[in-house]
Amino acid sequence: MTHALLEIQDLKTHFPVKKGLFFGRQVGTVKAVNGVTLHLQKGEVLGLVGESGCGKSTLARTIVQLETPTAGTILFEGQSLAGLSREVLRRIRPRLQMVFQDPYASLNPRRTVFDTLAEPMLAHRLVTRRALPEAVGALMEKVGLARRYIRKYPHEFSGGQRQRIAIARALALQPKLILADEPVSALDVSVQAQILNLLNTLSREMGLTMMLISHDLAVVKHMAQRIAVMYLGRIVELGPASAVFNTPRHPYTRALVSAIPFPDPDREHARRRILLQGDPPSPLNPPPGCAFHPRCVYADASCAKTIPPLEKRVPGHQVACLRLDAVEKTPVPA
Repeated sequence: MTHALLEIQDLKTHFPVKKGLFFGRQVGTVKAVNGVTLHLQKGEVLGLVGESGCGKSTLARTIVQLETPTAGTILFEGQSLAGLSREVLRRIRPRLQMVFQDPYASLNPRRTVFDTLAEPMLAHRLVTRRALPEAVGALMEKVGLARRYIRKYPHEFSGGQRQRIAIARALALQPKLILADEPVSALDVSVQAQILNLLNTLSREMGLTMMLISHDLAVVKHMAQRIAVMYLGRIVELGPASAVFNTPRHPYTRALVSAIPFPDPDREHARRRILLQGDPPSPLNPPPGCAFHPRCVYADASCAKTIPPLEKRVPGHQVACLRLDAVEKTPVPA
């Protein structure tokens, strides 16, 4: 971790739930992120996966300080992001950018592409006004869009083109870390491949560090060097991408891997699926002990009492499971 660009330690982001007259009485707490420890090395692509509602987007928004953490630490380039003034945070933000999930909502419909891409460069004084047209045009070409679209508005583009513009906006300030929050979930399958290939090419050519967030393991399979699997606000498995896909250790990860379809119809027909029972618990009222135990076929009485720590099982591979010995006796679904 000596070269870690981003270090997260026991991060928690909780939201109070209030009701009553003028919403003055707190009746509960949504534990969206509930004790996450992660690090990203320079130049690494980390995949963060899990079901919708598990806290992935809240984690990303907390990292970029769009949400205020309840507890824990976030170190970016060795500097804590907690409690910074708006001016200090403004100087850090160019190096820490985010691509949001919905390209239809993340772009201002009243601004042309030129205005959208020029504003951050002007605000941070990266280029002069005279050099702006060339800088914006070069940025457009970098994400695969023609310069002639520079004066168009967002509604004149397809979903894939809008997401390319959103990526260009994130690249405008020459960041060191990009958090891509479900960047292809709102797009057609054919367009998804184009955007993922674009992100892969940019991360390789520009040496970007990236956290790629998705609910679909197949989306991050060919891009990420490491995979973090998240369930109800916690990381339950973290390891090299090849190990997480080929030898998943946590029961939840095994279920996710078993859901990835095979292109070979014979193999797809013959493979064994792991079907999880029930729905994910509410972060407003999580179960005691291991949050996954109500849906886990391996759970015993201890799972309902003890929160399993994220522990190293083999070099570079961590799992949070009290029943790991029993899980590993079961063959990996094929």
